Amino acid sequence: MDTKVVHKPLRKNAFYRGVKRFFDVFLALLALIVLSPVFLGTIIAIALEDGRPFFYNQKRVGKGKREFRMYKFRSMRKDADKIHEQMKREYGQGDVSFKLEDSVDPRITRVGRFIRKANIDELPQLLNIIKGDMSIVGPRPLPTYEFCEEQEKFEGAYDQRYDVPQGLTCYWQVTFSERGKIDFSERMQMDVDYAKESNLWIDIKLIIKTAVGCVFGKAGF
Repeated sequence: MDTKVVHKPLRKNAFYRGVKRFFDVFLALLALIVLSPVFLGTIIAIALEDGRPFFYNQKRVGKGKREFRMYKFRSMRKDADKIHEQMKREYGQGDVSFKLEDSVDPRITRVGRFIRKANIDELPQLLNIIKGDMSIVGPRPLPTYEFCEEQEKFEGAYDQRYDVPQGLTCYWQVTFSERGKIDFSERMQMDVDYAKESNLWIDIKLIIKTAVGCVFGKAGF
């Protein structure tokens, strides 16, 4: 008997989608203006330590499973991609989501460790938000390789997470100290829960929680 999950697409009302998009663009533009000195300082710091490029872009999967280029400040060595698969085989132990602690990851530069801890490396995603690739609030977009593994391993069980715009922050990001204890499938289910429950009030609460977490150094993306 075929047990494959049948995906029932979620539909959000037009008012919510329109207001969400308006505030995405407004807040992202405001943040770019206010944080422009941080952008300039980060570019100078990266240049002094490791030269160009200052930015890193990676293929991610957004709403409707469409691929896009997500922007970050470069926090890793220029040859980081070449050693990723080797490190995954050595440390990943087959998990779909593979990460090492920044303090022990040899790919991360000194500037990179600082901007990651302060979440400064994520700021260029404000450009993705203005372009419409992302939203401020929504499930974190998976890298294409994680998406392929997720689809193969879970056979569409979490496809409703792709019915909403992928974003900077969501339920998983605001678990803070508990985040490292949440496995991949639990994280995907949290994203599905957000996709089903999302409204303006939930988005506002998540933005406030994320902002507080950033101030106290607890937020992570």
